[in-house]
Amino acid sequence: MENPIRLHWLDPKDPAQPFPSPGRALRDPDGLLAIGGDLSTARLLRAYREGIFPWFNPDEPILWWSPDPRTVLPTGRMHVSRSLRRAVRRADYAIRFNTAPDAVMAACAAPREPGQGTWLGLQMRRAYRSLFDAGAMKTVEVWRAGTLVGGVYGVAIGRMFYGESMFSTVDNASKIALFWLCRFMAAQRMPLLDCQVGSDHLASLGAEGMPRAQFIEMVQRLVNEAPPDWTEPADAPAAAEHLPAC
Repeated sequence: MENPIRLHWLDPKDPAQPFPSPGRALRDPDGLLAIGGDLSTARLLRAYREGIFPWFNPDEPILWWSPDPRTVLPTGRMHVSRSLRRAVRRADYAIRFNTAPDAVMAACAAPREPGQGTWLGLQMRRAYRSLFDAGAMKTVEVWRAGTLVGGVYGVAIGRMFYGESMFSTVDNASKIALFWLCRFMAAQRMPLLDCQVGSDHLASLGAEGMPRAQFIEMVQRLVNEAPPDWTEPADAPAAAEHLPAC
């Protein structure tokens, strides 16, 4: 591992403190840039605008990252398998935007396997709820028979979207949420969905690596464009039988 002295320490009492340049991030672990600070809305928005995001375990110091390459999903090139296309067309669900942020985050925070923990602790969930209240956190939800069965959430600034996490309690529900998110973004001239760190699962959906410098250059342009109206696509399934009771 590279010398940890290179890590930049952030003052939790100074949310206006600038981040170091992402080019100073460590190579091992890839992208680790800074430690400390807080999760105030002001600091989070500044971080995302600069291509930086927080990722840490509960009860540990806040860690800030900007990996190279950055994993992104071009919204017009999501890979849709035959089985996913059939699931989308079946329309036995309803799509909603931004109606259940707490439920989506709680579901994303649930351990994937028995006995495992989660990185999405209460501190993070409170911080992103504050972003939601400020209009900067968005959710795409999949409802079936009144139950939330899948979804994705992330941070939206201008015409840039930074995906944070997704979940599914039934087959394909998280992929259905991602399909409608990409469909919306492509139609709204939002070309890039940030996936942060790569995985085989994301690669199977069309995610790819992008050099950090190129990613940040695109981000600096997209965050300063006028944001879209975050409403569900007109052709998204919306049958009342699948929506929760008011």
